[in-house]
Amino acid sequence: MKNNELNERRLQATPRGIGVMCGFYADKAENATLWDVEGREVIDFAAGIAVLNTGHRHPKVIAAIEKQLQAFTHTAYQIVPYESYVTLAERINARVPIEGPAKTAFFSTGAEAVENAVKIARAYTKRPGLITFGGAFHGRTFMTMALTGKVAPYKLGFGPFPGSVYHAQYPNTLHGVSSQEALKSLERIFKADIAPDQVAAILVEPVQGEGGFNVAPADFMQGLRALCDTHGILLIADEVQTGFARTGKLFSMEHHCVKPDLITMAKSLAGGMPLSAVSGRAEVMDAPAPGGLGGTYAGNPLAIAAALAVLDVIDEEDLCTRASHLGHHLVEVLNKVRSGCPFIADIRSQGSMVAVEFNDPQTGQPSPEFTRQVQERALAEGLLLLSCGVHGNVIRFLYPLTIPEAQFRKALDIISAALTR
Repeated sequence: MKNNELNERRLQATPRGIGVMCGFYADKAENATLWDVEGREVIDFAAGIAVLNTGHRHPKVIAAIEKQLQAFTHTAYQIVPYESYVTLAERINARVPIEGPAKTAFFSTGAEAVENAVKIARAYTKRPGLITFGGAFHGRTFMTMALTGKVAPYKLGFGPFPGSVYHAQYPNTLHGVSSQEALKSLERIFKADIAPDQVAAILVEPVQGEGGFNVAPADFMQGLRALCDTHGILLIADEVQTGFARTGKLFSMEHHCVKPDLITMAKSLAGGMPLSAVSGRAEVMDAPAPGGLGGTYAGNPLAIAAALAVLDVIDEEDLCTRASHLGHHLVEVLNKVRSGCPFIADIRSQGSMVAVEFNDPQTGQPSPEFTRQVQERALAEGLLLLSCGVHGNVIRFLYPLTIPEAQFRKALDIISAALTR
C-alpha cells in the first residue's frame, strides 16, 4: 500500500473537518520512531500530541495490557467495579499536589475530564460562572470549546456555546502581558461581566499547550490562588498536556508553592490508551450525587492497566529527571542557533515542555510561514515536529522522554539545520 493511495481513500471516506497533518500513514512504531507504510523511518517529536511520554509500545505497558486482556476487557466500572481502578486512584491520590485528602475519578478523554471538573466545581460551589484564559485549549466538546481561548479552527461554525464562560489574559512577556496585568484582567471581569461570588472556578493550564507553551509565572499562580481563596472560587489546573513527567515533575503544579483544588489529566496518563482523570480535594470531589459522574467506558480496564504501568515506568526510569536533562540540552541548542536564525523571537521551557516562537525579523509580526518551513525541512530529514500558538507561529517539541540519547542528538542536529538553512 502506498501513502498516496491511502490519502485518496481518506479523502473519499472521511470528512474534511478531521484535519490531517501528515501525508504519510503509520505502519509500526517503537519508542521514538515511526515507520510509514512505505518503510520510511521518522523520529517522532509529536508523540501523538504529548500522549507518549513513555514512548511507543513500552514493553511494560504492553505487558500490562496483555495481562489484563486475558482477564476481561470491559464491565463498566459503575456496574461491576474492579480492583485496578481503585488501586490507580489510590496511587494518583498519593501523588497529586492537592491540599489534604484527595479523590480521583476516571474518564476517557481530556475534554471529558475538563467537562467533569466543571460539573464537580458547580456542584460544590452552587455557582455557574467559569473563567479561563486567552490562548487556552481545553477540548472540542461544546463546554470545552466555550472554555477554549482560540477561535480557529476549534470554534468556527459551531456556536452558540454554553454561557457563563469568561476569558482573562494569560501572562506572556513576549507579548507584553505581565502577571499583574493578567490578574487585573480578572478584576475587570468581576466588574464588567460576572460578580466573583457567582464564579465556580478559574481553569488554568500551568503551561499553555495549544496556546504556545506559555509558562505561568510563579507570582501569577500565587495571585490566582489568593484571588480564589478571597472569593471562594475553586482553582482547576488543566494538566492534560503537562502531566506525567513532561515538565520535569509528575505534575507541572509541583513547580509552584500553591495547590489547586482540582486537577485534570489525560494524554500520557496511560501511554497511548484512552484514559483521563479528575483529582481533587475529597470534599470537593464528593459534591456530585451518586450517578452524577461516570461514563460507559470511563476507566476502561485495559487503559487502567496501562496507566499503572506508566506510573511504574516514570519512577523506575526516573523520567522526571530525564525530562529536565533532555529539555536542558534542547534549550542549549536553540540558544546556540538563535544568532543564526533572526526569526526566533522567544524560547520557552519547563523541563521537556519546550517551544520556540517565530516572528518576522523585518515586521516583528508572527510568522506561521517560517514555522511551516522549519517543519517541512525537518520532516524532509526524517523528524516530525508540531506547531501551536494562537498565530500558528510556535514549534513545540514533544519527544518521548524515553528517546535514546543518540537518536535525540540526531534530532537536535536536524533542528539546528532546519532553523539556520
